Parts: sequence; C-alpha cells; structure tokens
Amino acid sequence: MSSEQQEFQFEPIKGHPYLHWKGKQPYTSTQYFPAQIRERIGEEQDGWINRLYWGDNLQVMSHLMKEFRGKIDLIYIDPPFDSKADYKKKIEIRGKTTESDFSAFEDKQYSDIWSNDEYLQFMYERLILMRELLSDKGSIYLHCDWHKSHYLRMLMDEIFGNNNFLNEIVWCYSGPAQATKAFAQKHDTIYRFSKSNDSIFNKDDILIPYDEATIKRRSYSETKKGGIQFQGKDIEEYSKGRVPFDWWDGINTGGQMSSKERLDYPTQKPEALIERIIKVSSNPGDMVFDCFMGSGTTQAVAMKLGRRFIGADINLGAIQITMKRLSKIKKKLDAILETDKKKYTSFRIYNVNNYDFFNNPTQAKDLLIEALGIQKHDSNSHYDGSKDGRMVKIMPINRIASKADISAFVANLPYVEFDKIKDQNPHEAVAKFTLVCMGHEPDLKAELEKQLASYKIDVEIVDILRNEAVLELKREAEADIQRVGSKVVIKKFYPMNLMQKLSLERTTVNNWKELVDSVMIDYNYDQVEMQPSILDIPEKNNMVKGEYEIPKNAGRIRIKITDLISESYETELS
Repeated sequence: MSSEQQEFQFEPIKGHPYLHWKGKQPYTSTQYFPAQIRERIGEEQDGWINRLYWGDNLQVMSHLMKEFRGKIDLIYIDPPFDSKADYKKKIEIRGKTTESDFSAFEDKQYSDIWSNDEYLQFMYERLILMRELLSDKGSIYLHCDWHKSHYLRMLMDEIFGNNNFLNEIVWCYSGPAQATKAFAQKHDTIYRFSKSNDSIFNKDDILIPYDEATIKRRSYSETKKGGIQFQGKDIEEYSKGRVPFDWWDGINTGGQMSSKERLDYPTQKPEALIERIIKVSSNPGDMVFDCFMGSGTTQAVAMKLGRRFIGADINLGAIQITMKRLSKIKKKLDAILETDKKKYTSFRIYNVNNYDFFNNPTQAKDLLIEALGIQKHDSNSHYDGSKDGRMVKIMPINRIASKADISAFVANLPYVEFDKIKDQNPHEAVAKFTLVCMGHEPDLKAELEKQLASYKIDVEIVDILRNEAVLELKREAEADIQRVGSKVVIKKFYPMNLMQKLSLERTTVNNWKELVDSVMIDYNYDQVEMQPSILDIPEKNNMVKGEYEIPKNAGRIRIKITDLISESYETELS
C-alpha cells in the first residue's frame, strides 16, 4: 500500500456509529474503478464532451477523483430520502395493439428502504468524496425531506464545516393531501454548503421582479407639495427585482409540471427548481455534477444553460431516459445556437465495472443466489444462504463493502454456538464464511478476522466485479436484422426479460416495435465506442421505424435496440 493510500484509511470515530472521518483528510477510496465507454452522442466541443456514468456513484467518484479532484464547480444531489418506499415506473406498450387489456405494467426502479446506520453510512461515504471533487469556488446543494434532514445536516456540518453552511432552503409546493392527525407535509429541504468563503453567487441572474405597486411604493413618495422625492434607489434599480428568500414557492412539483417536461419518472424534479440553482451557483462553461441524476433534470438544464456536466446513476432506466432526454435537447440546441457561441451538447455514456448484471439492483440478491448456486435461507436467518458447508452473506450490492458492513455483520452472529464449538474443538474453525460483495475496501477479510479474534474462522471473499463468471445469468435478447438492398431492416426482436414480464400479465404483443424504446445505428463502428448517426427515439405512443437507409460511405455497422425496461441488444451487420 502506498503512502497516499495509508493517508486516506477509513477509520471509525469512537462513539459515532456512522462518522468515519479521522484526521485532516477524508477517506477517498484506494480502489480505482475503470469505466468503459458505451456510446458517444456528438463530437467534442472546446476539448470537452459531457459524461454520463452507469454504476454505483461511490465507484464513479473514485474513477473521477484523479482527473476532477477540486474541479467541479457545482454539485446538486437528490439522493434517497429513506422514505420507506419502493419506486416504480409505469411501462406502457407502444402502439397499444395488444390482445389484452394489460397494455401497461409497473417495473420497480429502486428501493428506498434502509436501516438508520446503513443509510447514514451510505450518505457519508459519498459526501466526503463530493467535497474532494468540489472546487474552491464551488457549492453543493443537498435535496432532502423530513425523513432524514436533521441527520444529513449533521453530516454536512461534519464534512464541509458548519462555517461553510450557507442556506437551508425550503421548497414549498402544493398538491392533494389527506392529513387527519397532523399538518400536511408540503415542503422539501435543500441544504447549501460551500467549499470556501469565495463561492459563486450570481444574484442578478435569479432576481424576482417586484410588482408595479411595490416598485412605486419603494421608489418614491409624494411630498406635501405634490412633487416626487426619490429614496436612495430609483425606479429602474427597483424594477430589477429582489433576490429570492430562503423559502421558494411558485415552482411546481412533478405531478404539476407541464406534459412536455414530465417524464413519469419517480421523484422527478422540475427544471425551474434546478435552473435557479445552476444560474446562481455556476457560470457558463463551469462544471456541474449530479450523481443521483434520475431522469437527468440537472443535466438537461446544464446543457440548456451552457454548462459542462457529469452525471451518474445506478439505475439503468435512469441512464436510458436521460440519454433520450439529452439527445432531443441536443438536436434542438444544435439547430438554433450560433456557430461561434460556446455550447456543450455532446455526451458520452460509460459503464463502471460491467454493470449489465445489475439492471435492477432490487433483484440483484436473488439473482446472485441463483447464479452462485446458493441454498437460500429463510428471512429470519442471519445468513442469506449456504453453499458447500459455508455460511454465505451477501453484502450491500449498491456500493462497495466497507469495514462498517463487517461490524454490522458480526453484531448478530450466534456467539453461543461459536463458544460450544470452540470448547469442543479448540483447533477447528467455529464457522466458515463466504462474503459476497460488489467491490470492497482493502483488508476486508483481515477486518473480520480482527473483530472475531477470539475465534478461529475460515473466511472467503467473493468479489463479483473480479469474477465475471457469475454474471452470466441474464437472459439475452434475440433479433433478426438483415441488410435488404440499401437498408438495414429489423425483422424481429425478442427482448426475453421483458417478454417474461409480459407473460405474467398475460399480454400478447402483435408487433415487436411495441416493445422498443429506441434504435441506434453507427454506420462506421470503430470497435471501441458507438457513435450513432441514427437515433430513432419515438415520442410517447409512437413506434420506431424499423428500416433505415444505409449511406454509401458505410463501413462496419453496429445496431443497438433498447427495450421498454432499458435492456439493450447489440449486434453488427456485415
């Protein structure tokens, strides 16, 4: 281990179960997580192309640390709220010509159910990396609600320093409510912290106009003689407006947004809210980062306002919906922006650690149990299952496993049983453990042996990111794609996992196009990244064309078909 790695070791602070920052420097993961380019939409502009990452944002930020440490000017995050709810997206069959009334179903996108320590540990690990990525002139906005706002404020004070606290913004909104024993909860909280005392604050860009009566009242008063006496500021100055207070109203919530903006993605935030934040805390060309990007509102607004951006999400559905959203905005902006005006409308999409297996993280544990051939235990067991005489524990699969996870694991082990085995066979292991994780901190095995030092144990770590052999469970889609004359023609498409879901709803589909969300074609594939010249992304209930003219200068042709649950099929056509 290098001296730099030793400097950033992750050690718990005594007495604080979720605070793990010891010393002057925060933990910044000692692992480097490689990112693989998936596709590129557009060309570099001013030496820059925006980035979207599919993967655990802890690993994404570890990947970004070397290049972007201290270079991101604005961070906005809308992380999980610990709302104790599962969030689902309505999936509608395109065309609606099915032979069933079930033309739509709900697909779980992510789960927001945590234990208290697990949630705070999750947030703390990410916030300390965000601080390292933030520039000296930068600000971070953390969006939350009543569930964990008080804890998150403590974490922010700890990480960024309470002297760098700038605002507690209350976003007020309305909507249906049926509160009977309490006041209806109709606001979110947004904490604003800075990296230093020199953060960007463009107040003139977000002024709220005064009404005519206020301008008249504040700008002048009539004297006894009937003349006009100005009071410090003239009418023109007052007409510019005022800086918003720290309670924001008049910005509609997701259910009240216009149909053009609404994407039916759970927890989508309005563009007007993000626009105010980006305008006031960044300048054109600055770097904006959102690592819980969801439907891509931050990235969409950043693109429209001429900011560079980086986004990340663990949910494949979020990547697909953001890609579609940004592609449409890029097309419009490229058509209207002046050629000499700086613009950042192109973007790349990256994979971090072959995330294809984790299309839906909420199902990942069951998939792992099946893929590894584990005999599943019931929900009352401390272990997830057993295999070959070993007790198997699947660590949190939405992030790398940490020493804090080891502490949580050992807290409920059957020590009475261990003591009996130890007394009877003092030279044998009291237990054989297999810990399954998706990336892990260095010395995780040593940490478990340390915490169980009074017992002899046998520990095995299975890191599924390093053993891709266990990731081949996913059923691949199938397609019949042909070159007919001068056209690429998609004859048939069978998205196997989506079709399995539809079979449960007893839905029969007449046309494969009803199951397709988008088609992308690169007519000169360089075998590194797709640079599609065809982006067939139909609106709402429309369907893809299915036939595409091949240009005369075409070379290696690569086709990508993405279905309604964001799973993709890729192939090459000779």
